[in-house]
Amino acid sequence: MKTYFADEALLGGGWARNVRISVAANGAFASVAPDASPAGAERLAGPALPGMSNLHSHAFQRAMAGLTEVRGAGEDDFWTWRELMYRFVARLTPDQACAIARHLYVEMLRSGYSAVAEFHYLHNAPDGSAYAQPAELALRHLEAARDTGIAFTCLPSLYAHSNFGRRALLPQQARFRSDPATILRIAETVKGAAGGNPDFGVGVAPHSLRAVDPAGLSELVAGSRALGETVPIHIHAAEQQREVEDCVAWSVKRPVEWLLGSGEIGERWCIVHATHMSRRETEGLAHSGAVAGLCPSTEANLGDGIFPLQDYRAAGGRYGIGGDSHVSRSPVEELRLLEYVQRLAAQRRNLVVGERTRAVGTTLWLEAAAGGAWALGRRAGALAAGLRADLVVLDGAHVDLEAHSADGIANAFIFSGGENLVRDVMVGGTWVVREGRHTRQDEAGAAFRRALRELLA
Repeated sequence: MKTYFADEALLGGGWARNVRISVAANGAFASVAPDASPAGAERLAGPALPGMSNLHSHAFQRAMAGLTEVRGAGEDDFWTWRELMYRFVARLTPDQACAIARHLYVEMLRSGYSAVAEFHYLHNAPDGSAYAQPAELALRHLEAARDTGIAFTCLPSLYAHSNFGRRALLPQQARFRSDPATILRIAETVKGAAGGNPDFGVGVAPHSLRAVDPAGLSELVAGSRALGETVPIHIHAAEQQREVEDCVAWSVKRPVEWLLGSGEIGERWCIVHATHMSRRETEGLAHSGAVAGLCPSTEANLGDGIFPLQDYRAAGGRYGIGGDSHVSRSPVEELRLLEYVQRLAAQRRNLVVGERTRAVGTTLWLEAAAGGAWALGRRAGALAAGLRADLVVLDGAHVDLEAHSADGIANAFIFSGGENLVRDVMVGGTWVVREGRHTRQDEAGAAFRRALRELLA
């Protein structure tokens, strides 16, 4: 048993003072007690918050950040960005994919993420042929997670078609080609390689309705139960208007409407983006028990649109945040942008608040941490006995936290707009970041630079 003491900590009911935190040998919180004595405990160097889950990652896209910001002929949108992504991924090797993921996971940890869900659709060799080990690239991401200490949920993604109506894959999508049986084998392989580690999990990810037909979706969902009755299922939906229009032309229904009508959607599911929904879809998704996976920096970078967060929260919907293309690696930036785009759309301020507190920073962190952990299938996302001991400690000596207490801490953390305030990060009871540094950050950074030079040569 290890015991820590925080002058202030963000608990499920809000901020508390003089919090004694005990962590068991199995990596879970044994007890979290406010108004306690510091006797015999290690005093934390600043305020403590629950770790944040990044519920949507395409790790290889970290190496693309900044490379797509030159306008081509005509209008630029998601679809033109996608063509650049295809050209980039055509050269990626397993070693490079591992190096990119390792560096990315270090960056995430240093910014306050404690867990990541890897929505993994890069399965095959550059020529489209299968690797001798179909889980080759998934296992390399598990290796990167193990090397860095981040909690990891692998979501191998089914990608069978180029568009609605079972259209054949494009040549540049050959690396993504898969079928339900292969995806389930990859998930089983990763689960076996994880060796029962409670901080490593698996799920499945039908890529999208345009890439997976109804029969394939049903087969994948049914087969996933062999991995565990509660393993997560993630899917992209309604990210772009064109996708919505194509779905209506195919089925006479919008994407989220179609999914809700399938009878499958429930608490195991995370609907990623869900940007373009009718009010009926918004309320239906909120009532389904699924988590909305919001990726504000990527959605802004791609010009996707704005999620109807106010209506969704009013209907009781859960959400979490993801880095997606990793133009940002900071949960603070994602949460700040999530609130700011709502303000721009509504032309009002301080929108994401709840019954527990009227402070936006506190509300955002609590809600996204809880929703993200649920979407990863982890018992985490709050400072509470029995949950995984994921802990973020802020730099209590930083000027941006000077004279702040309780809700003022979270508001300054998210809205001060200054430097990274994260000092220490614990995952599953183990410190992986101390005094702002990760033990493998220099090594991981050097390997990332080598990979970039090779890819961009």
